Amino acid sequence: MSPVITGTDLTITRGTNRHRNTIIRSLSFAVPPGCITGLVGPSGAGKTTLIRAITGLQSHQGKLTVLGRPAGHPANRGRIGYDPQEAAVHPGLSAREHCRYYGTLGHDAAPRRAVIDELLEVLGLTEVAEINADRLSGGQRKRVSLACALISRAKLLVIDEPTVGLDPLTREYLWNHFRSLAADGVTFLLSSHVLEEANRCDRVLMLRQGELIAAGTPGELRHRTGCPDLESAFLKLVREGSGASGEERKQ
Repeated sequence: MSPVITGTDLTITRGTNRHRNTIIRSLSFAVPPGCITGLVGPSGAGKTTLIRAITGLQSHQGKLTVLGRPAGHPANRGRIGYDPQEAAVHPGLSAREHCRYYGTLGHDAAPRRAVIDELLEVLGLTEVAEINADRLSGGQRKRVSLACALISRAKLLVIDEPTVGLDPLTREYLWNHFRSLAADGVTFLLSSHVLEEANRCDRVLMLRQGELIAAGTPGELRHRTGCPDLESAFLKLVREGSGASGEERKQ
């Protein structure tokens, strides 16, 4: 099956011609369908910038294809669920109203109440489901923002730092929910600066200073480096100055 996302010689810069900063440099990668791909690396690696390009919010040079169309194509609206790093919620709507509204976009009917109830429970929002977002804590608003992406019934879910601020039990529930959606054919791209979180992903793309330094399954990356965990593997790859595999460079 064709990749859901494909980038070829992707470069993203910011600033004026005299003071231009390269955020993403000649990046080539692919995200396969129906699996959870982790985009990992330290703060400043370019993860959020890349996500913004994939969702059509950031201009770029090179080729970037999403769901068979150029990134940002109008036909992809409603086919991509996006949760940014900062909570994106309407202060005058409750968690349930957010779910009902975003679950309706691109569909003929709102999701069933039971579906909304299940998601609110997974995210620990049941007790505050009817409270407007402006009265919720920052962590609760982030969960509402995440709920908007997950309820969208999109074929591609792009989520920036999905588990920041969540307690271990909620994280476990959330990952089980991710797995359930992936089993139904939903493709995930999740960014995180917590490398151990990437152990839960089917595939990992490691970024450092806007460049892809490795790609593969967590097991492949640990085996390749001889390290017991992904954090150690990442540090070893950085020290060795290793580039991405030949396969990734050709994509």
